[in-house]
Amino acid sequence: MDVLGQLAAGFGVILTPANLYYCFLGSLVGTLVGVLPGIGPLAALSLLLPFTFTLPPVASLVMLAAIFYGAMYGGSTTSILVNIPGEAASVVTCLDGHEMAKQGRAGAALGIAAIGSFIAGTLSNIGLTLFSPVLVAVALRFGPPEYFAIMILGFVMTLYMVAGSALKAMVMLALGVFLSTVGMDIVNGAERFTFGSVNLAGGFDLVPVVMGLFGVSEILLNVEQFARGEVFSRRIRRLLPTFRDWLDSWAPILRGSFLGFGLGVLPGGGPVTASFLSYAVERRLSRRPERFGHGAIEGVAGPESANNAAVAGSMIPLLSLGLPSNAVTALLLGALIIQGVQPGPMLMVQRPEIFWGVIASLYVGNVMLLILNLPLIGLWVQLLRVPYRILFPCVLLLTVIGTYSVNHNVFDVWVMIGFGLAGYVVRKLGYELAPLVLAMVLGPLLEQALRQSLIMSSGNPAIFMTRPIAATIVLLAAALAAVLVLRGKRLALAAQPTVEGSS
Repeated sequence: MDVLGQLAAGFGVILTPANLYYCFLGSLVGTLVGVLPGIGPLAALSLLLPFTFTLPPVASLVMLAAIFYGAMYGGSTTSILVNIPGEAASVVTCLDGHEMAKQGRAGAALGIAAIGSFIAGTLSNIGLTLFSPVLVAVALRFGPPEYFAIMILGFVMTLYMVAGSALKAMVMLALGVFLSTVGMDIVNGAERFTFGSVNLAGGFDLVPVVMGLFGVSEILLNVEQFARGEVFSRRIRRLLPTFRDWLDSWAPILRGSFLGFGLGVLPGGGPVTASFLSYAVERRLSRRPERFGHGAIEGVAGPESANNAAVAGSMIPLLSLGLPSNAVTALLLGALIIQGVQPGPMLMVQRPEIFWGVIASLYVGNVMLLILNLPLIGLWVQLLRVPYRILFPCVLLLTVIGTYSVNHNVFDVWVMIGFGLAGYVVRKLGYELAPLVLAMVLGPLLEQALRQSLIMSSGNPAIFMTRPIAATIVLLAAALAAVLVLRGKRLALAAQPTVEGSS
């Protein structure tokens, strides 16, 4: 009953005109971000982060979280109608969703995507409500060694979750940690890697870095290679799925909800991983797997449920431990820190209005998104006709204004441009940017936990093996790293005969 009482208090926080307005605004912007291809939730959060600094912490986090899960909802619209994913988590929805649209069943595909997302969001919010206090109770026993071990485990898990090369992801993690060390030493105040620059003495600010990496580089990539799809022009009918559609979809929706929630909690997981794994599971379990890729409604229901459930799952380590599980929650963590709020297990005790207000906002936003997505399908279709020669210059202007408005420093704009160009180059080379942002946000926390641990043990690193919880986590991270290395060697050996034979 204590959890229900705390949740009721959270609803008391969120059900005020101001917070409802920011929740609605975030849901609307998130849906718009998801509908318009080529932006995505990470870029949108990067662009809008500076505009939330003037808001109270609750309103700021509520709005940013609403943009996150709103983009998961809206991404299905573009995937189904245009065959271009609005964001990465909706890539697999293109496979069957657009085929359903070509068969005249766009309404059913959009309807099951929205309703499945609502069901998954509600179930995962219940899981968030129940599990977060339990994790907080456990985390209160954690000290610096345990936090250091968890962050190391998070880095290792990130290597498993990336879609590309684990070695490239490791390089980006190392680069992110290095960038986090630029500036003043947190203990003795010595300058590190500043090269005498006053502007670098405070380190790289998170806002211009992420706005450059995801805003500017996204614009450059889309201008170069965006292929405009044909917008679905026929009138969309029958948004409510048929009885047969429900029979085919209820199990994938439930499986996607639980799978997405579990993957969202894991470090390195998130909506993208959840949607791909859900599609693979549904295809494996289907009695007629040949239907997938040709308009199977299960291929829409499962992944769309999974990516929405992963949003609530990823909020558990963020709110309970103060540790992000993916790049988007890393930005939310950065927003909390900038607002002067210390995330972690004490957040529920010291700032319960933020902890429970954000959880309550997920329930409210979930209902808002269902209302926004089904009746306004016609409006979203018209937005897809916005010429990109108009859209992307506006986005670029927003990045410059947003970056400059934080500190009113032109140097931040140059940092944004520099990271934008660097982000464009490394993405062309096949490197993912999410590990870099995750490491950059966690870097100071990792260094602080390491140094505190060594101070506790008078410089003896054995402290990580003499404390049971820390030792268990470190050994688990080492085992996973060893498996990753062995798997890479096995794949290299398997490819070697093929290379020799071709030569």
